[in-house]
Amino acid sequence: MVLETIMGLCVGVALAAACGLRVFAPLLVVGMGANLGAVELGESFAWMGTWPALLSFGVATVVETAASSWPWLDHALDAAAAPLALVAGAILTVSQLDHLHPALAWGSGIVAGGGVASATQVSGVSVRGVSTLTTGGLLNPVLNSIQSLLATVLSVLAVVVPAAAAGIVLIVAALGVRWYLHRRGRRARVAAALAG
Repeated sequence: MVLETIMGLCVGVALAAACGLRVFAPLLVVGMGANLGAVELGESFAWMGTWPALLSFGVATVVETAASSWPWLDHALDAAAAPLALVAGAILTVSQLDHLHPALAWGSGIVAGGGVASATQVSGVSVRGVSTLTTGGLLNPVLNSIQSLLATVLSVLAVVVPAAAAGIVLIVAALGVRWYLHRRGRRARVAAALAG
């Protein structure tokens, strides 16, 4: 049960990270996986594999991807996608922890899944913000296409090769911690130099 929980959490967090890039693509991939029998969803989440859900996720994915290609729409889309990414990330994480007590599953889903989805969303918005300032938004459609591709690839990996998703989660977490510690150390050195 411990290994199942760890793997479920890693897959859920990988799907949540994909939600931070594109909200609906991971939902579509998981729904398709459930419909094809590649993903096991508990009773509470079986609706994700139904045809109405797949149709809704498919239309939403196309609309989200198309809207992100227009420079003036991508910023409005970011405002709407931030809370949706948090909710979708939490739901997908909980869907992978269905074997746990509901309080523990939802707590983990909200904190881990919602947190990762929000962090990924904020990172993407920051990158596009820098792109808008430095290139006048000309590079934004390319960045948005890369985000769509990454969201789809990460979602498919999480469904088809869960161990790869777990590895990606661990590598990205390790890189994030390393970056944070490096940045913190650099700030401390700058503060010490200014004080001395």
